[in-house]
Amino acid sequence: MTSGGREGAPFAAARRGTPLAPPLRTPPTSGIHPEVARRPDHNARMTDDWKRRLDALHADLVRRDDPVAWVTEADAVEASRRYPQIALRGPVFGVAARDRTAAEPGWRLLKPVVDGMPQQARDGLNSHLWFRAKDDTDDPAARRELLAAVAVLERAPADEVEALGVRYRVVRGDEFARTGDDGLEPPRPTDLEPVSPSWEDPGTAPSPDVGYVLDPDRDEGPMAGALRLGLRDFTYTGDRFPPDVRADSEWAARTHPDVVRLPVGFSVAERDGSDWTPCGSLAATPHEARRSLYEGMARVWAMLYRFDEHKKALYARAAETFRAAGRADEASVEDRLFRICRVERMVRLGPDGPEPPRPSDLDEYGPMKLHPTLHTDGTVQYDD
Repeated sequence: MTSGGREGAPFAAARRGTPLAPPLRTPPTSGIHPEVARRPDHNARMTDDWKRRLDALHADLVRRDDPVAWVTEADAVEASRRYPQIALRGPVFGVAARDRTAAEPGWRLLKPVVDGMPQQARDGLNSHLWFRAKDDTDDPAARRELLAAVAVLERAPADEVEALGVRYRVVRGDEFARTGDDGLEPPRPTDLEPVSPSWEDPGTAPSPDVGYVLDPDRDEGPMAGALRLGLRDFTYTGDRFPPDVRADSEWAARTHPDVVRLPVGFSVAERDGSDWTPCGSLAATPHEARRSLYEGMARVWAMLYRFDEHKKALYARAAETFRAAGRADEASVEDRLFRICRVERMVRLGPDGPEPPRPSDLDEYGPMKLHPTLHTDGTVQYDD
């Protein structure tokens, strides 16, 4: 649910709910940082690898002769012109799995890459394995192997475990948004919306992350491919990032040089002077983010922040105005401006798969026991 509070703390690496970092200025068709673009080795690679890859993407677009794909590509070109910069929010974490016995044994996302700390993703993996042991098998040996992995996650901040032939890894991504002269990029006309959008149904669309194949050659078109290739050289720079964060970022670009762009998401951001502060969780569709903003203004914030009757009525009217506009992407109330923004994420890949958390990524708490003791015969012990 979107938060109604202001989160005006200075940007800090590996923190969530903070203003977006100042944008990186990028050429309108690629997403390449200008300092990177000047490097001779980068220019050589662009002449060779980039050209081959982009030519292949363009040829595929022509071959498919798909009007929807052409319109989507035109949207991407227009977005790169109107929002030519990239604003970094910071790291996000999720879980990927690789089943060696599967027909396609590559890495796939098991849990959405949306957590603000590595330990949150580890806890999600802990619960996944515990419930698999409880509900998905009657074999004591299989249950024992799953519970052994759970025990590892309870004792230490482990970023990888293996059970029943499946490797599980906590993975790290970066979340960013495009930005231009008027702020963050809103949803595009070609972004998917629900067929029958509801303002009342509390249900949410399933995360498109789950089951997503981490394939570095998976691109939707030339513009997406250009951005992905440009992001390969992206690193954290500038004094606002601590030295260990910058060093880890540069090291990751060498050890995990490939990039996968994850499914696009949508969120609410509030303008605070020249900054935009993201608030709320990542939504699968623009309408889901709009509904979150509507609920916040109409009901939730009044309860959380104990609005008086005048302020409650003011926010309720703003909510109904926003709802009546249908697919509006901005709402204002008092001196506050909110925007539905388009959120992108990337995960780095190396020879052994997706990048795990970095040493400089912060946790606010450590591993712990999350569930009752489960015995290998399936009995749950609740009194320990």
